[in-house]
Amino acid sequence: MKYVIKGYQNVKINGTISNSGTDYDGNYSNSDLYLTPKFLLFEHTDGLNYFNVELRRHHQLFQKNNLSIHVSEGASGGIIVPRTNTTLLGNPRYDQFHLAGYGLAAIAAINLTYKRFFLQTEIKGGFIDLPSIRTTMFTEDKAQQNFWFFQSNIVLGALIGPFKCAKTN
Repeated sequence: MKYVIKGYQNVKINGTISNSGTDYDGNYSNSDLYLTPKFLLFEHTDGLNYFNVELRRHHQLFQKNNLSIHVSEGASGGIIVPRTNTTLLGNPRYDQFHLAGYGLAAIAAINLTYKRFFLQTEIKGGFIDLPSIRTTMFTEDKAQQNFWFFQSNIVLGALIGPFKCAKTN
């Protein structure tokens, strides 16, 4: 996943900025701020890395000769280790990997298999919570963020090796 904050827009800000040597020092409580590169550049484009474990349950809907149709559903959870690229309040660019939070998701899929080849479509949606995003080289400088996500996948593949499709009577 990738995430980019669009500049030159009005945003809400909460928290405290102190000792930055800029006009932005102060306390903020749901305050409006016009976001410019002078204040912040922020993106998870080098990877919003979601390391997760996923459990799925599979059901066969149809089987005839070499053709089968399956559906599956599941859930996943894991940690987020982004390489967040930030420039904040004139500090040098910071982009080190950091354990920033966690994610949870649900998934549903349908699979059409013919002999050893398959086509699978999936939808996945979930929630990402990042309470500890590093924004500068100083450990006390951090941000937090959470959001919902949705993705869809189309997978074309082949079953290889000794595995065979199970046949039911």
